[in-house]
Amino acid sequence: MSSSALPPISSRQVREVDALASERFGIGVDWLMEAAGWQVARFVDQRATVVCGVGNNAGDGLAAARHLHRWGRLAGVCCIDADRLGGPAAQERDALRNLGVDLSADLTFERAEVIVDAIFGTGLSRAPEGRFAEWIEAINASGKRVIAVDVPSGLDADSGVAYAPIVQPNMTIALGLPKPGLDQFGGKVVVVDIGVPFEAYAAVGVDVPHDLFDGGDVVRL
Repeated sequence: MSSSALPPISSRQVREVDALASERFGIGVDWLMEAAGWQVARFVDQRATVVCGVGNNAGDGLAAARHLHRWGRLAGVCCIDADRLGGPAAQERDALRNLGVDLSADLTFERAEVIVDAIFGTGLSRAPEGRFAEWIEAINASGKRVIAVDVPSGLDADSGVAYAPIVQPNMTIALGLPKPGLDQFGGKVVVVDIGVPFEAYAAVGVDVPHDLFDGGDVVRL
């Protein structure tokens, strides 16, 4: 399927859809985060370090890390500031800690063959700064295969503009629908089903083909 066959969804619409999924359809962000993490983990077939920021995208990455830990493919988890996580992302953090998984505040890829980028999601609206920028640059300089969660960190998911720096992924796993700019900056892009009702998309003006996932829960663009 070509990217033009699927409507992109903006960061504002993502927030609205998440709220509708919970309030109208009874599907909470924690459930969607868990589904997102499982889908991401399925694409990681080598030992991986998951690199997380401080928002819900980090929660998706942490959920993926928990599955990778169970499957013997987790090399490490690095978080900018794990104590800043809130809501469902904090629950994912605590679940990992309860399993004895260390969440390092330092960035290291020593045992990893793959890096999972979960630093920024769709909410980014300005160029990364400070440690966020340093970690993005380190990912790009690592020489490792990189898989981005939903969008590469550094991409403005409203305008499709790539800030500097931006993660340069080999693959992006778009959650539910593609985001603006992925065709240029996402590397190989796949769209995965995380259980968002199509009725929620329709309520915010996004017309999704009802047969989108008829052939399976992954659509390769």
